[in-house]
Amino acid sequence: MRNDDLPIRRGSTLYVWTPEDKAFWEKEGEAIAKINLWISVPALFLAFAIWQVWSVVAVSLPSLGFPYSTNQLFWLTAVPALSGATLRIFYSFIVPLVGGRRWTAVSTVSLLIPAVGIGIAVQDPSTPYSTMLILALLCGFGGGNFSSSMANISYFFPQDRKGSALGVNAGLGNLGVSVVQFLSPIVVTIGMFGIFGGDPQTVTRNGQAMQVWTQNAAFIWVPWIAITAVVAWFTMNDVADAKASFAEQSAIFREKHNWIMCLLYLGTFGSFIGFAAGFPLLTKSQFPDVNPLAYAWLGPLVGAIVRPFGGWLADKTGGGVVTMWNFLAMALAVLGVLCFLPKGAGTLAFPFGPEQGSFAGFFVMFLVLFVTTGIGNGSTFRMIPAIFHELSMRKVAGDSGADRAAAQKTGNVLGAAAVGFAGALGAYGGFFIPKSYGSSIDATGGPEAALWIFAVFYLVCVAITWWCYARRNASMPC
Repeated sequence: MRNDDLPIRRGSTLYVWTPEDKAFWEKEGEAIAKINLWISVPALFLAFAIWQVWSVVAVSLPSLGFPYSTNQLFWLTAVPALSGATLRIFYSFIVPLVGGRRWTAVSTVSLLIPAVGIGIAVQDPSTPYSTMLILALLCGFGGGNFSSSMANISYFFPQDRKGSALGVNAGLGNLGVSVVQFLSPIVVTIGMFGIFGGDPQTVTRNGQAMQVWTQNAAFIWVPWIAITAVVAWFTMNDVADAKASFAEQSAIFREKHNWIMCLLYLGTFGSFIGFAAGFPLLTKSQFPDVNPLAYAWLGPLVGAIVRPFGGWLADKTGGGVVTMWNFLAMALAVLGVLCFLPKGAGTLAFPFGPEQGSFAGFFVMFLVLFVTTGIGNGSTFRMIPAIFHELSMRKVAGDSGADRAAAQKTGNVLGAAAVGFAGALGAYGGFFIPKSYGSSIDATGGPEAALWIFAVFYLVCVAITWWCYARRNASMPC
């Protein structure tokens, strides 16, 4: 219950924030929460766009005269995932230390560093590879923002709305992956920034010389980053009750459910970002006559769109049940991908399916995989705050309102930290899945070994989810 002697807010800080109080939520809380959510969404969208911009830029560098090897280009697309995942570990705990409004604004501004840097660097083919590698690492700022953004939004909504709210924030934010892959090939053909955008480069395509502005793939995001950071600073809120030291938040490391959910989120979001990064290269290696850039953006698009649905469905039917069945669907979809691969050099080829493979079937199965990763992303992020809320409430000795309020606050703090930390470990899938394809091809002649491992992993996740969260007598039903 709210204390009427306290002002709801002072400046941008909310000193009374009790979203579980239905009267408070309906009168004041919901409107404030929605404002913070709808500013957080574009900030996270821009973060994902910058995080994945190298997936487009790296493909263009050889035609611009950059003397980089294929392996060097691979690392330019891979290291943002490594740096972003690592930064997420630290970003997971930062909102309670400095405030969600402040950190959203500051972390969004930080995206200007790689955006401006890449735009300048790609205009000069003599740019050292080390500079490009540093800029790729700095794109990890975008990946790191996810954990702090999700942790921040989790404070604003009651338990029965967290799944939907986190699904909207992450789902629309994830659209940045698809949009950067779709929009970049278009904006580089237009000198939209005039004298401020630099000179065009000349490339040869289909035997014809044409002018391109490759820097636009990065520069196009600069004004939007600046505007969003300013809006976040002046219109979002910090929650006073969300303040907590790192020592308080580190209690999640002693809780087994934190590590279980990290594993499950690696299976959902790790698969989403890993499949997004690896699909173009996998397509090119298995179906050389297909242009993967014409299709690559569709998978991340559908995965992002359905993520809010996964959160909503988990709110309605239970996150454990949704996640369990979703992992089973993911395992079956991987078998579908195996079925439609060409039965060529791979020593672990699937015994069914057309001998020459089928790109149509392969593509449809990957779309199913992207849909399931999106649903799983939403349902697992519904589970985490619910689990830590329940763990905290179980420690309440009596019916004291003060004790219950304190437990709710602790549950919110730990749930937010766990959401961020799970997001950190899940992001490593952006590196390991594409690398698994390459290692499998080197070792066996095809990607089948990696895909078989993915299928087995998803089945393990089915069993874990059922045992811990979905069965009738589960220790933590959610």
